[in-house]
Amino acid sequence: MLSVRKINSYYGELHILKDVSMEVKGKEITAVIGPNGAGKTTLLRTISGLLRPRSGTIEFLGKRIDSMPAHEIARLGISHVPEGRMLFPRMTVRENLEMGAFLIRKKEDFDETLEWVYQLFPVLRERERQRAGTLSGGEQQMLAIARGLMSKPKLLLLDEPSQGLGPKIINMIYEVIDALRNEGITILIVEQNVDRVLRIADVAYVLENGMITKEGGGKDLLNDPYVREAYLGI
Repeated sequence: MLSVRKINSYYGELHILKDVSMEVKGKEITAVIGPNGAGKTTLLRTISGLLRPRSGTIEFLGKRIDSMPAHEIARLGISHVPEGRMLFPRMTVRENLEMGAFLIRKKEDFDETLEWVYQLFPVLRERERQRAGTLSGGEQQMLAIARGLMSKPKLLLLDEPSQGLGPKIINMIYEVIDALRNEGITILIVEQNVDRVLRIADVAYVLENGMITKEGGGKDLLNDPYVREAYLGI
């Protein structure tokens, strides 16, 4: 579904991603793990068009997208749920979801998609008229993911979805992520919760100092001696 080939991305003159290559297959969960500052968020921003690479290519469903603006990439079916949630805090839950549905033209399609995300996250239906900024951290993360799903994406980019959340909420978020894969949505997830994400990932990459240093099946990397020592403290 997604092919990244020798991507080099910069912030000013700071070289962040260095010849990064990876593949994301349809209907799978692909994880990217690595330390803070490794370039994981930059990778997602480059894929979604928020940052343009200086060299390399990105293809989505056979179409080259690395020079396309972000809104056109979104129209192709890529939805980016950013780190830190980035909600509209003074808008209600419903209004935030409506903002995520800007690609939907027909009211019946909107109503159907809204019902779908409310089934995934029932608490959002209860909080529909509540301002997003007054939600708990876990509820805000659910809303961020739900807003990303309102465009019915083919590929969902998730940046640190468990950041700052308690174990119970993390389990709930990951149950939804697993359910989305079962519904045929492809997911590329960046995560510091290495143990949790590798247990669910079909494929995983280790990104360190802007370079891919390891790749393999999620459970294979979970049992890899280097990953266990460097990221799990085992």
